Amino acid sequence: MEYDNLKLTSSEIGTLWGEYVNGTMAEIVNRYMISILEDESIKKVFEIAIKTWEKQKKQLVSFIEKDGFPVPIGFTESDLNKSAERLFSDTFCLNYLHIMTIHGLLGHTTAFSVSVRKDMREFYNSCDNDAKSMYNLTIELLLKKGKFQRDPYFYPNESPEFISTKDFTDGFFGKGRLLSASEIISISLNIKKGIMAKALSIGFSQVTESKDVRKFFEELEKTADENLQALSKIMQKDNLPVPMSLESEVTTSKDSPFSDKLMLYHMGFLAQTAQVYYGTGLAGAMRTDLAVAYEKAILKTLGITKNWFDIMVKNKWLEQPPLAPNRKELAQDK
Repeated sequence: MEYDNLKLTSSEIGTLWGEYVNGTMAEIVNRYMISILEDESIKKVFEIAIKTWEKQKKQLVSFIEKDGFPVPIGFTESDLNKSAERLFSDTFCLNYLHIMTIHGLLGHTTAFSVSVRKDMREFYNSCDNDAKSMYNLTIELLLKKGKFQRDPYFYPNESPEFISTKDFTDGFFGKGRLLSASEIISISLNIKKGIMAKALSIGFSQVTESKDVRKFFEELEKTADENLQALSKIMQKDNLPVPMSLESEVTTSKDSPFSDKLMLYHMGFLAQTAQVYYGTGLAGAMRTDLAVAYEKAILKTLGITKNWFDIMVKNKWLEQPPLAPNRKELAQDK
């Protein structure tokens, strides 16, 4: 049996569809950023990112068309205003590429894990390697420029220890313990991602033409700030540092580099992926105050994504992914 000739499964076409739409969105943002960058070393990293996507995009189209599915529209030249004034600093652009690369790593790994066909697995494995390479490039450059904010340091214990009291889970009444290294993994990453999302929503709210979209960005900024404050408070309570904000890396420009459709979709994408990371943090939280903070963040972000969906549908901006066949309708058509 020729396994590479197997028809795409629903999961496989779903990942291809999502990778294409999200990839075209990131491509437009990257092309804008490379046009405003002044630092040549950062510009070179963006050039690699754009070339890498061009290679991946061709393969995605090939997979989709081979099985007869329509290629999504995604985002195109019409979503980019090449002559727009600078909205972000070079530092913000580099941080943006780093955070979006982390999202890419998660996406490629998920896509790989649901792929059966060998050619699909090989493709997503190569995408994963590309993302790892980009992650290394962005980390190295952020470190070189002194812009990478490392997670808190811990001092080693003399020997391994076991949990010996139920107070280990208490985070409200002062009887519990300090944050564990495993809990800080999610806290730190969620704070860094939230900082970028908040700054991006501030920039987008300045330049959008739609009142509804601006109101959404302002609500998202408020929610992102509340979630950031809740997680930062837990860190600071244990005398641990939190990363600096990126708000000062957004200029005062009111000239939009992107369509409202792209900006709104982008923030919806970040809100949806935030749910995944909050859920991961909740699953690993062993302190009650931390678990409650994640639960509140998830509920608040759920409300945001509902508003996002309503605005996207109202403006006919949300492409419909492939759906399962409606057997009842097929039977009635006979």
